[in-house]
Amino acid sequence: MTHQVGIILNGVTGRMGTNQHLERSLCAIIKNGGIPLESGDRIMPKLILTGRNEDKLRELAEKHGQATIGKPFAYTTDLQGALDGKHGEHEIFFDASSTLHRGRFIEMAVTAGKSIYCEKPTAVDSSEALRLASLVDNAGLKNGVVQDKLWLPGFLKVRSLRDNGFFGKILSVRGEFGYWVFTGMDGQPPAQRPSWNYRCEDGGGIMIDMFCHWHYLINELFGPIQRLVAYGNTDIARRNDENGHPFECTADDSAYAIFVLHDGTVCQFNSSWCVRVRRDDLLCLEINGTNGSAVAGLRDVRIQPAAQTPKPVWNPDVEQPIHFFEGWEEMQGDSSYDNAFKVQWEEFLKHVVIGSPWKYSLQEGAMGVQLAELGMQSWKESRWVEVPGL
Repeated sequence: MTHQVGIILNGVTGRMGTNQHLERSLCAIIKNGGIPLESGDRIMPKLILTGRNEDKLRELAEKHGQATIGKPFAYTTDLQGALDGKHGEHEIFFDASSTLHRGRFIEMAVTAGKSIYCEKPTAVDSSEALRLASLVDNAGLKNGVVQDKLWLPGFLKVRSLRDNGFFGKILSVRGEFGYWVFTGMDGQPPAQRPSWNYRCEDGGGIMIDMFCHWHYLINELFGPIQRLVAYGNTDIARRNDENGHPFECTADDSAYAIFVLHDGTVCQFNSSWCVRVRRDDLLCLEINGTNGSAVAGLRDVRIQPAAQTPKPVWNPDVEQPIHFFEGWEEMQGDSSYDNAFKVQWEEFLKHVVIGSPWKYSLQEGAMGVQLAELGMQSWKESRWVEVPGL
């Protein structure tokens, strides 16, 4: 038996919505013949694209629909009509629009009685994020927030190392994230991120963006956060927007934080859109434990057990005799790792159709927003802040 599940995809004309959610997740699932279940049944998505720009929607529906189902996907600028069933029956509403519009769309989907799945952050402040989570829960609707990095090969390997006791007692975690986002000014190429990311009034800022990721990564891999201290900065004051027009940057484009966990583990994360990369990947985690250490990128992990740890001696007057990059071995993993967004989509669709376990709800998303809000409070007040329960 095939369970056909209608999905309203709202705001997928943006980069992440098109590439990760439409093409590499849902189109890939359809091309694979749906999601197989243990019962022998399958789940098959049926898509309708919604948004404000009819030309972009038409282009996406034509391109990806023809390649996936042999005809254009359905699309409409009439979101309310899609929610009301005027364009076919759809059980799930997904939103990948900009953050400041999320609340209004979720409210519309709740009124229509849809299961809700959306990008993060769910809001720019925790009271709004919690309100939306409560709104959905009180309506008894299944819901979820994208927390894709948990399914990346590098961090699945870290989880395996942790569960197998490789680290011993984990002492510290150091995260380095970022890359150079071009300004589009002074002869630089156009920016590879949307301009709203750099305007507070439009919901932008690297702290509200990345601390939501750091919350679920730290919480799932290393434990709950007890307190933090953070600092943000606007390193680049002016950029060009998508139309080549200059604008003033009002949001932070770099953020630095120390998170202390309930068990005393220290996690330090640096995030910046104003750094040039000289590391293995755009995001690298270094995890140090009593029995061994690991350096994890998005896909690859290198480990150094205690027995292979070199014994350096400080002597700046001679050339360093130890080649530190050579003392690490690459961890081999399962070669069948799938796209992280696709894996979470499959888990959410199984949760909606057959009620399989699911924890990545809007309530979890609100905790990520809370961490970002506390980071901004710490920055503003120049002090440590505790992380209370929501």
